[in-house]
Amino acid sequence: MAVPDGELEAVGRDAQAVIEAAKAEGVYVFAGGVDEAVPPVLVSADGAVAMGGYPWAPTLDGGFTVLELPSRDEAVAWAARIARACRCEQELRVFGTEPRSQGQGTDRDS
Repeated sequence: MAVPDGELEAVGRDAQAVIEAAKAEGVYVFAGGVDEAVPPVLVSADGAVAMGGYPWAPTLDGGFTVLELPSRDEAVAWAARIARACRCEQELRVFGTEPRSQGQGTDRDS
């Protein structure tokens, strides 16, 4: 994100407003970001731990917002809302879930 001087507070406020709108519309699943103060580690199948992430992976910049939406068109519309609020492009991905875990562990299904 390249936030112009003096706009960081407005970006935070606008981004939070989009999250609140997603919650109000019942499409919010979770949002957050990677804690850059905690370095990544690679854990192998035998439990061995090595400092650092995948050497080929780019540095993560920003956060994630996961919404449950009925169509790609609606996902694009929400991504555009987030992009306007954050003043930067958003990468849109489809998140696949393991079918047997659907509906488990969310407040929406309680």
